[in-house]
Amino acid sequence: MTGSTTTPRLGVVGSCNVDLVVRCRRLARPGETVLGDDVVRLSGGKGANQAAAAARLGANVSLIATLGRDESAAWLLDTLRGLGVHDELISRSSRPTGTAFITVDDRGENEIVVSRGANADLDLADVDLEPFDVVLASMEVAASVLDDAASRSRHFILNVAPAAPVNPETLDRCAVVIANEGEAESLSLTTIEHCVVTMGAKGAVHFQHGREVARVAAPVIDPVDTVGAGDVFCAAYAVMWARGWPARDVLAYAVTAGALATLALGAQGALPTHEEVTTWLARA
Repeated sequence: MTGSTTTPRLGVVGSCNVDLVVRCRRLARPGETVLGDDVVRLSGGKGANQAAAAARLGANVSLIATLGRDESAAWLLDTLRGLGVHDELISRSSRPTGTAFITVDDRGENEIVVSRGANADLDLADVDLEPFDVVLASMEVAASVLDDAASRSRHFILNVAPAAPVNPETLDRCAVVIANEGEAESLSLTTIEHCVVTMGAKGAVHFQHGREVARVAAPVIDPVDTVGAGDVFCAAYAVMWARGWPARDVLAYAVTAGALATLALGAQGALPTHEEVTTWLARA
């Protein structure tokens, strides 16, 4: 693998939540009650997950998000600082800090309901995005915030999750769009310069204007919890894209990082380091 080993400056625009996780034997069907284990409180939200993952992978990362003024916010800030995420661009709201309610079954599959709370008040009006090599964002914030970020970033990478309509002009400004297979169905890949489609255990594919330019299989692992694996993929992709690595190498790195993130409970429970990812790649 070739490319820069410099430390990229990454701005991550997105949500920051408390994740309340319950493990159960299987996920409930509509109208059904199932029994689960004790509730575990974890740091989460796509923005926080991506920022924490990028910091663990060696980037200089600032999270751009909004928290409440409650105990959950204080706990989240302490957790993020401990992971190496800069918090100078995190604002506060009178609304409660966002919360995600997550159930995880014995196969590692999950169901998630998110209460946005303070995340809905995120505003970039006073945030200077110019210093960042790359701004990474996801769809758990308002469309107007994404439009603003795309228009003022030097390089903008958008993770279109969870699936929602995106302004075509915003997509046109993206250096890369990242989607899973379901999310990609709502996109016109031929109109997007670079779109990376993740396929879970099957790996990922890089399309340029709808033409496949790279495909990488995922390493075979026994997952504990798939929550947050997509966020780690996005962070890893953004970090290595900022370093200027070749397209296939960036894809392989991100796929491996995402797979390693499934080896522990919680979105931030198994964030891999750069050394861990490169070790797995060397073995492969």
